[in-house]
Amino acid sequence: MMSEERSLNFIEEIVEEDISTGKYGGRVLTRFPPEPNGYLHIGHAKSICLNFGLALEYGGKTNLRFDDTNPVKEDVEYVDSIKEDVKWLGFEWANELYASDYFDQLYEFAVSLIKKGLAYVDDSTAEEIAAQKGTPTEPGKGNEYRNRSLEENLRLFAEMKDGKYPDGAKVLRAKIDLASPNMHMRDPLMYRIKHAHHHRTGDKWCIYPMYDFAHGESDAIEEITHSICTLEFIPHRPLYDWFIEKLDIFPSKQYEFARLNLNYTVMSKRKLLQLVEEKHVDGWDDPRMPTISGLRRRGYTPASIRDFCERIGVAKRENMIEMALLESCIREDLNKTAWRRMAVLDPIKLIITDYPEGKTETFVGENNPEAEDGEGTRELPFSRELWIEREDFMEEPPKKFFRLAVGNMVRLKSAYIVKCEGFTKDADGNVTEVHCTHVPNSLSGNDTSGINVKGTIHWVSVPHAKTAEVRLYDRLFRVEDPSNEDGDFKEYINPNSLQILPNAYIEPDLATAIPGKGYQFIRKGYFTLDKFSTPEKLIFNRTVTLKDGWVKK
Repeated sequence: MMSEERSLNFIEEIVEEDISTGKYGGRVLTRFPPEPNGYLHIGHAKSICLNFGLALEYGGKTNLRFDDTNPVKEDVEYVDSIKEDVKWLGFEWANELYASDYFDQLYEFAVSLIKKGLAYVDDSTAEEIAAQKGTPTEPGKGNEYRNRSLEENLRLFAEMKDGKYPDGAKVLRAKIDLASPNMHMRDPLMYRIKHAHHHRTGDKWCIYPMYDFAHGESDAIEEITHSICTLEFIPHRPLYDWFIEKLDIFPSKQYEFARLNLNYTVMSKRKLLQLVEEKHVDGWDDPRMPTISGLRRRGYTPASIRDFCERIGVAKRENMIEMALLESCIREDLNKTAWRRMAVLDPIKLIITDYPEGKTETFVGENNPEAEDGEGTRELPFSRELWIEREDFMEEPPKKFFRLAVGNMVRLKSAYIVKCEGFTKDADGNVTEVHCTHVPNSLSGNDTSGINVKGTIHWVSVPHAKTAEVRLYDRLFRVEDPSNEDGDFKEYINPNSLQILPNAYIEPDLATAIPGKGYQFIRKGYFTLDKFSTPEKLIFNRTVTLKDGWVKK
């Protein structure tokens, strides 16, 4: 049962009521039913967390069931990616099932409805059927096929199954109510002919059930107690209930919640597929994509996504969620878990002119000062020549610029206080070197100099530095709701969503960065090793900045 820390959401209230009344014997069995026709995105993560979370909360179980009723769009690649995503989020399913497991049973269900006079074979074209259904304000009209005899319908349906007819020649429709105010109840399609190879059943079938006929029946076969869908399925619920009632099978019930809408991105699989196929992004797992695999590659953690889904809650009304909330969740998680490292992304050289040439000192840095034990330490080599960020030096600084300028003093993190004495430029007028002196008795942790400085900057020792490519990712779109703008949604892609820095310098410990581990590049943001990184070419992706700077933009 829920703790008293927060109130129950409306689905939890339903589940607790069902348990208290002994409905379904007090049992809870949910399911997550993706169609394997694309990669899962952050919206699916909300559904995963809800379905699996409910079951865990009330001592129940969750089935993973693939809705593989459309062989033209489905692929084993998507099945594998979905399983990987669910496991990565931290959940285990009770049974791995497929709608195709039930094709024989669904066919028999259809035959039983024909025998009850509740289904018929229709030879009309898709356009004719759409016209005959009427409009929301006008009832539909029956056609000559609606009055076929049971015997003829049984024969024709069997011939459809046996491959006698080409695609589109006939469909099987439920016989319900052509005057229903709910368009889904106006003799909906149950089966269509598709001579297509199925990724699991091969060429056994050339007729495939429609979603509305397969979904509720699959729930009933598995004895699902709480079938949780998003709000767009509300009009489908009467049909869900009608099939279960007429077939007299297990009374699964459907409940609907608001799907996740996230600003500055798109959630439509069709639009995400366009982005991939037209190469606006580098595949389904491009770190700018809202896919779970994209978020994983960018450095998001399962805990941060679960926290995000918990915070947005379960509602009955659609709303737009701020990307800033998702970014806040990953910042909070990485602040506690990411190891601190130094990396210089836009380098210029700092030379400590009074430090001996060839001398190297080794300082010690904590991996994570937020952890009680610091999570261990790593060595920081220090030398006469250092890389620093170009933005940490200014020739003509404004007031309250507390970094390097001629005459200014700063602390080099974990090392000494230095004073800027001068600089050199190249032929184009660009600063190439900053010259400093150091205060020998100002070493961090053992500072007896008595000097107080307001600025601290990070650095990497030149002779010890490793090089890396650093990719700075930002929001994929420059408007909050690209799907709701005029014209093609792709016109609103943010041209600055990816910036590649090919020659960053990193401290040597990062040469052995752990895949999947989060690192805070001190003062620069949170980063993770990219999947295409190699020892010869290290690549780091920025997960998120240290602070939300989007509003200021």
